[in-house]
Amino acid sequence: MKFMKTLGAATVALMLTAGGAAAEGKLSLYHWFEYIPQELLDKFTAETGIEVVMDTFDSNEAMLANLKAGKLGSYDVAVPGDYMVSILKNEGMLDTIADGELKNKGNIEDKWLNVDFDNGRMHSIPYQWGSTSFMVNRDAYSGDIRDTSMLFEPPAELAGKINVLDTAGETLVFASIHLGIPQCSTDRDQLKALDELVQNAKGSWASFNSDGAKDVLVSGDAAVGMIWNGFGQKARLEGANVEYAYPKQGYIVWMDNVVLLKDAPNRDAAIKFMDFLLVPENAAAVTNFARYTAGVKGVGPLLDPELQTSPEQNPPADAPAGTFVQVCDEATQKVYDQIWTRLKQ
Repeated sequence: MKFMKTLGAATVALMLTAGGAAAEGKLSLYHWFEYIPQELLDKFTAETGIEVVMDTFDSNEAMLANLKAGKLGSYDVAVPGDYMVSILKNEGMLDTIADGELKNKGNIEDKWLNVDFDNGRMHSIPYQWGSTSFMVNRDAYSGDIRDTSMLFEPPAELAGKINVLDTAGETLVFASIHLGIPQCSTDRDQLKALDELVQNAKGSWASFNSDGAKDVLVSGDAAVGMIWNGFGQKARLEGANVEYAYPKQGYIVWMDNVVLLKDAPNRDAAIKFMDFLLVPENAAAVTNFARYTAGVKGVGPLLDPELQTSPEQNPPADAPAGTFVQVCDEATQKVYDQIWTRLKQ
């Protein structure tokens, strides 16, 4: 799974009532853009009679800001990344799922059950997981791309043709990976180096764009672009001559999750929807659409064959392990927020 240029993002109202069936309630969903097939929402409505209304966002930070601005209590479920689940939990924004409420909880893959950000899955279920790196247009550059310098100290022929994700949580972490410094650093020299790196790199960047990260690669407006691996695969399948990089310095991995929000106006509908997403057939439908990886047992045989071999989903044997975004303490996060704010000026 992302600060927004426009905090509202696109609001998509999906009035999905089953043909001829009376609606048995409503579900208010807060979701990433282009991340769930409408056919799956239609199926949920057909099975339950529950009308789905969905708003979208394009970064974890935007979602948090909107909930803090008064939207908590308006949505039933949201789809934050791993580190944002921790933040929402610490902010008291999540409800607790009681034992036995989710009939399909046993379908969660073991490795995604007892996770640091929600041990025992008391507030969330796994949605999809993947990686964040960058893609390079091979018509524009034919050299070695497995290096984070492609973003932060790019070859001259790529300067001015780079898009980075409009999210502090991933862009600054990627810059830290490039420098080889820890996340949430409190070392003044390291923080100064991070600030100087991104300020200098900004001169080579054409845009900060998350929801258009795929489109700028497909159109050729960007020759290099930070992107999530599934979104990147979509760019390649749409005809762009692009290659996804697994840099030698490292890259980001993440798990997006469906959380039960505090004061959900339609809590019963939210539980039904979460249970629905834990059915292997339904989890596979999301994976086949979004091109990431599900955290649900039994999905493998239901996936498009290309997902098994796609270069975006299968790192080279010598690629390093990916890095999860960490949650900084409040004082340290303020420093990173200042670096990001200065970068966006």
